[in-house]
Amino acid sequence: MRLQDCHNFHDFRRLARRRLPGPIFNYIDGAADDEVTLRRNAAAFEACDLVPNVLCGVAEVDMSVTVMGQKLAMPVYCSPTALQRLFHHQGERAVAAAASKTGTMFGVSSLGTVSLEEARRIGQGPQVYQFYFHKDRGLNRAMMQRAKEAGVEAMMLTVDSITGGNRERDKRTGFSIPFRLNLAGITQFALKPAWAINYLTHERFALPQLDGHVDMGGGTMSISRYFTEMLDPALHWDDVAEMVGEWGGPFCLKGVMSVADAKRAVDIGCAGLVLSNHGGRQLDGSRTAFDQLAEIVDAVGDRIDVMMDGGVQRGTHVIKALSLGAKAVGLGRYYLFPLAAAGQAGVERALDLMRLEIERSMKLMGCKCVDDLTRSNLRFR
Repeated sequence: MRLQDCHNFHDFRRLARRRLPGPIFNYIDGAADDEVTLRRNAAAFEACDLVPNVLCGVAEVDMSVTVMGQKLAMPVYCSPTALQRLFHHQGERAVAAAASKTGTMFGVSSLGTVSLEEARRIGQGPQVYQFYFHKDRGLNRAMMQRAKEAGVEAMMLTVDSITGGNRERDKRTGFSIPFRLNLAGITQFALKPAWAINYLTHERFALPQLDGHVDMGGGTMSISRYFTEMLDPALHWDDVAEMVGEWGGPFCLKGVMSVADAKRAVDIGCAGLVLSNHGGRQLDGSRTAFDQLAEIVDAVGDRIDVMMDGGVQRGTHVIKALSLGAKAVGLGRYYLFPLAAAGQAGVERALDLMRLEIERSMKLMGCKCVDDLTRSNLRFR
């Protein structure tokens, strides 16, 4: 199977599975507990039908949107995800370049394997910096200052990960960072020698945003210890309000799911929020972001930019979310599998396919611009 034979999310997933060692593929593919929420994230879109209008004169469509003051050429963005260098040696460099070429937003993670300064140089388009709240308040302030100096426009605080989720697929293979594989995991790596050669012949794996705190050489602490020891489970709205004030620019909360929390985000001055259950990787049994979207938009959509992620695999999924009032839609696994399969070329192909799907769907819906997409175009079963 070749990259040019990939025409959708499932094709990219299959190609990535062929190229990645089992433990790494399952790290991307897996979720928490019984993975119920993971399955529901994609299935939620299937319970919603589109009702198109015809004869609307849609020779040209404008799919651009503005999110937190940043203009995106299309209403999807590459959500910040961790450890991308594990999936392909180009890592965040590939994603930043592909997103910039496509004219959409890219998120750099505090667990990213390329520095946010380098990512900012690569992609001149809209960017956000995603970070976690640490017990060390000085570290939080230092991260924000570093982002500001790098020219990042918006901060994105992940609020649903004050402790790590129970990801049993990783436990079965022994997957961890640094690697602590069991025999089954080592065997799966041995079956994919091309990945190992690629990994070992390029620059050393590192987490530049957390230098001195998480050492992939086996020094300071592992990723699992990072979540259990460095992040602050006592994180409270007062802490976030203080950070919003210190940042002084667009500030977004990722992982909000309730109306009450959405209203609090507005009250403390946030410019955006992302409805998200972390791709099903945190609280299994959590409601899907798509199912919760209308409720949140009705409550705060006129005062804050509401986005969502989780389970988005098609342009029609994006159309449904936009019709419910989302300003933009985040992609995660949708671009990670293409990254693993073919680096920057894979991510570019995936984003191009998504752009074409959204454009085609808007024409078939009879909509010239994103604002034309409304709930009148939807029916729930």
